[in-house]
Order: sequence, then C-alpha cells, then structure tokens
Amino acid sequence: MASNNTLEYLTTTKIGEKGQVTVPKQFRHELRLGTGAPFAVLRLGDGLILLPQQQRFEELCLQVSAWLTDAKVTPQALLATLPEARRRVYAKRYGKKSARGSSRGGSRTPRRK
Repeated sequence: MASNNTLEYLTTTKIGEKGQVTVPKQFRHELRLGTGAPFAVLRLGDGLILLPQQQRFEELCLQVSAWLTDAKVTPQALLATLPEARRRVYAKRYGKKSARGSSRGGSRTPRRK
C-alpha cells in the first residue's frame, strides 16, 4: 500500500451511464472503503481528486492539532473553554440561560409534577 503522501498511478476506469465511477477492488480493500463510502470530489486544474471522507476528516484533525500545537493551546486549556462555549451555544439557540442549573455544573432541583 502506498504511503499517504505518495502520488501513484493506480489504474484507468470509466464513467458509467449514471455518472458513476468504479474504484477497483484492490484499492477499495486497501483503503477500507465499503459500499456507499462518501467521497469529496476536488477539482485540480483539468483533473479531479476523489478523497474518501474518512481521510478528509483525519487530515482536518491533523490540521486542527497542528494549529493548536502552534498556538501552544494545551488539552486542559481547550477543555476549560467548553462550559462557556456550551453556555453561548445554548443562549444563542434558546435565547436565555438554562432554568434548570447554572453553566458551572451546579446542583439541579427536581421538576415538580
């Protein structure tokens, strides 16, 4: 199997009647692609690049990780921002603070029936 950064000629295929492209079995197996696997289709000049979404997600994770490392953001610092981020998302979506408890994880009072 080729490494992630190697450009390699694989094979020639055809576009079917419905615009479908067949990915040869060998490459589906090597890349662990099942039926219905989603792909991003990228245009590069006169060519197309088919990028499996799983690979795209992994590349995005690597980019985010590199950015956080460059910005010297620790996992603990990132996790510490979550309560405030949740509060802002909740306020934006519902227009006010939760009536059932504070965003600091305070105790909840049971609802009356």
